[in-house]
Amino acid sequence: MSRLPQPDRAELRLSAVLDALADPVRLRLLADLAADGAEADAERSCGIEAWSVKVHKSTLSHHFKVLRDAGVTSTRVVGRNRWIRLRRDDLEARFPGLLGAVLAALPEELERAGAPRPEGSGGQAANLAR
Repeated sequence: MSRLPQPDRAELRLSAVLDALADPVRLRLLADLAADGAEADAERSCGIEAWSVKVHKSTLSHHFKVLRDAGVTSTRVVGRNRWIRLRRDDLEARFPGLLGAVLAALPEELERAGAPRPEGSGGQAANLAR
């Protein structure tokens, strides 16, 4: 098992995190990860069928790389499989309240961007931010 390269907690830059989250597809990916629960170690397969976005596999890989390079996610490699998790603890330690604010704003932001809302969302992403 290994991890793909990512910035250390101290190397996280606010501008890189905000830039990574400025894309509607990456916001949708963030919503999917947040829906997996508040556990710091909740992971999701990188297989396209595990995500609610409708993009080509290569495009999905690009978005995963942008999120990882910004320090928003971490990717664990097991054989040919990749497991992605949200770096909640690192983001909260480096930028207190940022992730909660982004998650609280997700339903409205995704609606404005025309992205599909999370299933059963009546503010589900906002509840996950607490």
